Amino acid sequence: MAVSHLQCKECKAQYPLEAVYVCETCFGPLEVVYDHSRTSGDVGELRRRIQGGPQNIWRYADFLPLAGGPPGPSGRLASRVGLPAGCTPLIRADRLAERLGLREVWVKNDAANPTHSFKDRVVSVAVTRARELGFETIACASTGNLANSVAAHGAALGLDSYVFIPSNLEEQKILATGVYGAKVVAVEGNYDDVNRLCTELCAERDWAFVNINLRPYYAEGSKTLAFEIAEQLGWELPDRCVVPVASGSLFTKIARGFEEWRELGLLEGELPSMNGAQAQGCSPVASAFADGQDVCRPVKPDTIAKSLAIGNPADGPYALDLARRTGGGVDAVTDDEIRAGIKLLAETTGVFTETAGGVTTAVLAKLAARGDIDPDERVVLVITGEGLKTLDAVRGTFETHTIAPTVDAFEAGVPQTVSV
Repeated sequence: MAVSHLQCKECKAQYPLEAVYVCETCFGPLEVVYDHSRTSGDVGELRRRIQGGPQNIWRYADFLPLAGGPPGPSGRLASRVGLPAGCTPLIRADRLAERLGLREVWVKNDAANPTHSFKDRVVSVAVTRARELGFETIACASTGNLANSVAAHGAALGLDSYVFIPSNLEEQKILATGVYGAKVVAVEGNYDDVNRLCTELCAERDWAFVNINLRPYYAEGSKTLAFEIAEQLGWELPDRCVVPVASGSLFTKIARGFEEWRELGLLEGELPSMNGAQAQGCSPVASAFADGQDVCRPVKPDTIAKSLAIGNPADGPYALDLARRTGGGVDAVTDDEIRAGIKLLAETTGVFTETAGGVTTAVLAKLAARGDIDPDERVVLVITGEGLKTLDAVRGTFETHTIAPTVDAFEAGVPQTVSV
């Protein structure tokens, strides 16, 4: 097992690999530490071993915080069961690049996961670790996508599941949670209120809250996005990544995935410039970046991008540090720019994203317009969720032409493009 122990990100105190998430000494967050002495070695052999693995995140099992055992004939580790997350498309988006005046843009479409968001990666890792630790009930505090994933994994594994959500969540995300048989609890308040309640419940119940007491393991699943991007680019690093920021965990863990592989010799070159994307109605990290601050001031969310509506981001300070040391940044966009971003991505790539992807696409457009991106850079745009989850965001953004069933009515009532 490559995983060694848990360690405080602030004071470096060490802890055993249990369901703990905060330092008893300084109250800093805990993260997983690995011993890759048995993993390192011949780079070619290590790459071949990865490429010979299953077509899901478990091809990167050597870099994830789980016990398990060696892969069996099916390529699945003994303890890894449930929904097969990962290995989502990396699409070269030439029409989007042309529209923005850039040379090379790639879209990492993580809406292609089983419950149509990147959360399947982190939940797969957290739930697998929960089973290793003996938990029989899984739970989460969620803005929607995580609720979908926890409910689905619970159904696949036969585990009881509880999901706690803000009461004003999009209807599509609530329906896509309850259908799996999870116990859905709508809390009157925003995500930060939900998270506080779940933190209290976590102390009283023997449940695996995937993004609270299992957060150190859960967060590691996001690294697999970096591993896939690098592998899909032919074992090369992009020059820049544009990533949505909610808690800041996804943003920082993608960078950590690139760093791990650089340390092992699997990748060469500089860490990509990391650009974070937030909605203006919930932009504590973007505001702190613009103001030159090292900490984020909590805000009350007010945005259509509910999946990013975390007013007090746990990993905000680490996201700020990452953006600055890589020559990136954190920007915010308005709700109208979010809708325009959804439409831009759909019209140029055929990818329909939820509001979080609209945020990320709009920030990419802003960076390109501002001249912050060298036209020759290779840019990866990370899309984390499916547009069918936030249909209200695109309502009224296009026209439907209703006509009588005749050719004359069609010609009179529908604008037509004239071929030359």
